[in-house]
Amino acid sequence: MAENGSRVVEFVLTGFQLPAAQQMGLFIVFLALYLVTLGGNLGMIMLIQSDARLQTPMYFFLSHLSFLDSCYSSVIVPQLLETLGTSKMVITYERCASQFFFFTLYASAECFLLAVMAYDRYAAVCNPLRYTMAMAPHTRLGLVATAYAGAMVNSVVRTGCTFSISFCKSNRIDFFFCDLPPLLKLACSETRLREQVIFLFAFFVITTSISVILISYLFIVRAILRIRSAGGKAKTFSTCASHMTAVALFFGTLIFIYLKGNMGKFLWEDKIVSVFYTMVIPMLNPMIYSLRNKEVKEALKKIFRRMRVS
Repeated sequence: MAENGSRVVEFVLTGFQLPAAQQMGLFIVFLALYLVTLGGNLGMIMLIQSDARLQTPMYFFLSHLSFLDSCYSSVIVPQLLETLGTSKMVITYERCASQFFFFTLYASAECFLLAVMAYDRYAAVCNPLRYTMAMAPHTRLGLVATAYAGAMVNSVVRTGCTFSISFCKSNRIDFFFCDLPPLLKLACSETRLREQVIFLFAFFVITTSISVILISYLFIVRAILRIRSAGGKAKTFSTCASHMTAVALFFGTLIFIYLKGNMGKFLWEDKIVSVFYTMVIPMLNPMIYSLRNKEVKEALKKIFRRMRVS
């Protein structure tokens, strides 16, 4: 629908326009994934706050990762559940822009935070004697604040460039939330310059984060190779395994979606990958860290013992 035939005032999300039975099936699956995501990430935050052994820099950053996973999943999934459960596919222009802004904010912040967590592992492995000083409370807060500030800049630029485009070809978004590629398909004004600005900022966020991660792990691998005992190497590597898994999952999907060079085209496989990084990865991260980290497993066992006693 357009106002005075010129400006789109609402969009129609048609990403999962399926028969009623299939929509209800997806509703149940996505609701289950979302509840597990919220339970796992909020549970991780509470676990870290409640156990004194987890009051370390690594778990400080992990609590922020859980917070971001909860947030950016919550920006997308409730709208999708409303669409599937009620067949109400309409989203207002303002709500679409807001969803776009906050999703970009939280996803960008997660990119930077994963880089910060790689630097934290570098400091722990390569400079263990100076680790506590290097990751003092004010340093941790500064690193996290920088991650959020960088994400805010990217989100403001990306949202401003996208929603300054004139949408007049249609108001039907062939996707399940307001994302860049399907929105570009609706543009009736020139978008090349805006696309270039958006691409440059996205390229900066992803490449900067990946560069910090790769450099950190190059030093970590070098430090591990210098350890003489096999047991020592395995123990040191295990402290990084969870983070490496989270990095591979998150950046792998982002690169597939946003840096593959077809911004105006969104295929069915892109929808599947987008479901993966908006719902599955936020659900998996707490499990990855719970299964791979001895301290988290011990803290969970402690809670379960208390529950049995009470």
